[in-house]
Amino acid sequence: MDTDHDTSDHAAPDHATPEHAGQLHHVELCTTDFESSVDFWNWLLGALEYEPKNEWAGGRSWINGPTYIVVKETDTDDPFDRRAPGLDHLAFHAASRATVDELTAGVRERADSCVLYDDQHPYAGGYYALYCESPTGITVEVVGPE
Repeated sequence: MDTDHDTSDHAAPDHATPEHAGQLHHVELCTTDFESSVDFWNWLLGALEYEPKNEWAGGRSWINGPTYIVVKETDTDDPFDRRAPGLDHLAFHAASRATVDELTAGVRERADSCVLYDDQHPYAGGYYALYCESPTGITVEVVGPE
C-alpha cells in the first residue's frame, strides 16, 4: 500500500469498520499510462457518485461509502490479460438504467474506451449492463437495476 500520499477532507478511515464487514474496502489499479487512466476513472467513478479522496505524485483515489478505488503509476509494462489468473473485471452497481445508458453513450464518445459485446448490448450478461474497457484493458461492468 502506498503510504506517502496526501490525506484530504474526503479521506475515510483506512481501517476496517465492523458495520461494513464483508463489503469491498478498496481496489488498487496500476498503470503505465497514468494521465489517460486518471482521466477515464475520474469520469467513470464521478458518474457513479465516487468523490475524490486523495491525490499524490503518481496516484489518485476516489471514494464512495466504505469503498475506495486507487489508480497508481507503475514502471512495469507487463500486459494485463483478463483470461490469466487474477482479476477478470470490476463490476459496479448503477443507480438506474438511465445511468447505464448515459455511461454507454459516454464510452462511445471516448477515444480511450469502447463498449464490449456491442452486438449484445445492453444484455450481454443476461441482464441490463454496460461492459467496457479502461485505457489499460481492464474490463468494467456497470449493472443496472431490474
